[in-house]
Amino acid sequence: MNVVTVVGARPQFIKAAVVSRAFRDGGRGIRERIIHTGQHFDANMSDVFFRELDIPEPTHHLGIGGGTHGSNTGRMIEAVEAVLLKEQPDCLLVYGDTDSTLAGALAAVKLHIPVAHVEAGLRSFNRRMPEEINRVLTDHASTLLFAPTHTAVTSLRNEGIVDSKIHQVGDVMFDAARCYEPKAAKTSRVLETLGLASKKFVLATIHRAENADAASRMKIILEAFADFEFPVVMPMHPRTRARLGEFGIDLPRNVRAIAPVGYFDMIVLERYARLVATDSGGVQKEAFFHQTPCVTLREETEWTELVEAGWNFLAPPISAQHIRLGLAKAMKAQGSPIQPYGDGHAARRIADVLVSLSVS
Repeated sequence: MNVVTVVGARPQFIKAAVVSRAFRDGGRGIRERIIHTGQHFDANMSDVFFRELDIPEPTHHLGIGGGTHGSNTGRMIEAVEAVLLKEQPDCLLVYGDTDSTLAGALAAVKLHIPVAHVEAGLRSFNRRMPEEINRVLTDHASTLLFAPTHTAVTSLRNEGIVDSKIHQVGDVMFDAARCYEPKAAKTSRVLETLGLASKKFVLATIHRAENADAASRMKIILEAFADFEFPVVMPMHPRTRARLGEFGIDLPRNVRAIAPVGYFDMIVLERYARLVATDSGGVQKEAFFHQTPCVTLREETEWTELVEAGWNFLAPPISAQHIRLGLAKAMKAQGSPIQPYGDGHAARRIADVLVSLSVS
């Protein structure tokens, strides 16, 4: 079976690492070719993940990134289509909710190539988010929908998608956390390099457009961080760094901006942080995997089960005081014991379903 996989952003590299390994292992007869769109083109957000996670080198690197959503998506569709015409795969595999996800799905369905969507069924119910549009359209264009949770399955059914397309397999990011945490613990020296003590710092990541592109929201977030009792370590997304420069916003003294880090260093930072403050969907889950409380700097989250269980607290940046209250609440929190993301074998299930159903 010939599969073409489209990736382009950090979370997709992590997911692809375990799924590609499942394709290679077990004698399933899956031949995979990887397209890297170039959506994340910074070496610290792309190359390091391929090296650390032993992901096969992309067969095709499109070099498309840095533009607007419309420009990127349009150019990606054209370039992915050319690859698919050459490769003639039995199936196209996409991950998550980025412009690369939607572009790959649209290029494939126009050529009548079945699409498999990993991490299907997530919903924030906020159509102003580009990611929400990407994931909804991709789900409805796909032939196979690999849902991570029961909540995701329910969302797909509520939208009229038939059960025969839906497969609840668990979360491949949980697979990755289980697989790579021992190696990260042995090899990462990020705490020593940064001079950080266990549970004596906050890890923060800010990159979504509604925050990074809004000077007022960034000022509110940083003002809230300024009063925090612990140092705040912020791996700085290139987009966020550029916007802060454009806005003329300086970081508070206790906020330490660092370059984006690889997956192993991120695992260690998440595990040993006192808490995590983020607007990333993936980092919310990763914090939970390491039993670290999380504050999500958004109005909503796709991972509602973590809010309900007391691991995640929503604190949209409407005021610095609002965020401070969320941070204080998270500091005292101990979430309920839940296991919503499967048993760490989602990637194997995905490979088995693809082979058993022969989607070609």
